[in-house]
Order: sequence, then structure tokens, then C-alpha cells
Amino acid sequence: MEKQAITIPGAKLYGPYTPGVKFNGIVWLSGQIDVDSGNDITSQTIGTLAKIDALLDAAGLTRDAICFAQVLLDDINDFAAMNDVYGKWVENMKVKPARAAFEAGALPAGAKVEIVVQAIGSNNNV
Repeated sequence: MEKQAITIPGAKLYGPYTPGVKFNGIVWLSGQIDVDSGNDITSQTIGTLAKIDALLDAAGLTRDAICFAQVLLDDINDFAAMNDVYGKWVENMKVKPARAAFEAGALPAGAKVEIVVQAIGSNNNV
């Protein structure tokens, strides 16, 4: 088995990377941002999570396969607003992913939030 790229046709990239990689039942998604969705943390979090859903779908998975999420914020004062959106996104998951969230200044393209996830699927669907 070789590693495979996970992409969304037409998605904007901000550097020399692959949006996602799957190998041996594990899926790693690069940090996702969505600066085109708006200038506020709520809009950007919604857009970023939608991109994650689309990449997981391209990998044959759902968000239930996510084991770990890392949330990088341009400003830690945006944590509550981001967490409100994120909480609704994971609300129906039986086992919510482990997560880390912290401030990391100067995110790509002036983003307010960047989210990285790792997921595990069965060898049959990944």
C-alpha cells in the first residue's frame, strides 16, 4: 500500500503541501484555513470545518473518524467564539476527538483560525 493524496478540486493552497495524506488506515489533514469565508472568527471557523468535512469525505470518512484536532488561533481571545462553532460541529459525535487549542500568531494568509486533524478509518475504507 502506498500513501495517497487527499484533495478538493479547485481548493486554494497556500504553499507546497498536500491538503491530506492517507496511508495504512490513517488520515492526516494539513492545517485548514478559510479566509474567503469572512473576516471574523465565526465565519472562518465554519468555513474551515466545512473544508475538513469535504477532505474527510474525499478520503471516504466522516468526522467520526477524527481522533485528534489541533486548533491554532491568531488571537486566543477568539477561543470562546471558535469553541462555540466547534462544539456544534462535534455535538453529535459519540466520541469527540482529543484536542489542543492555542494562540499561534501570523497564521497563513491572515487567517484567524487554522485546524489540523488526524483520523483513523478501517483498512477497508482508507
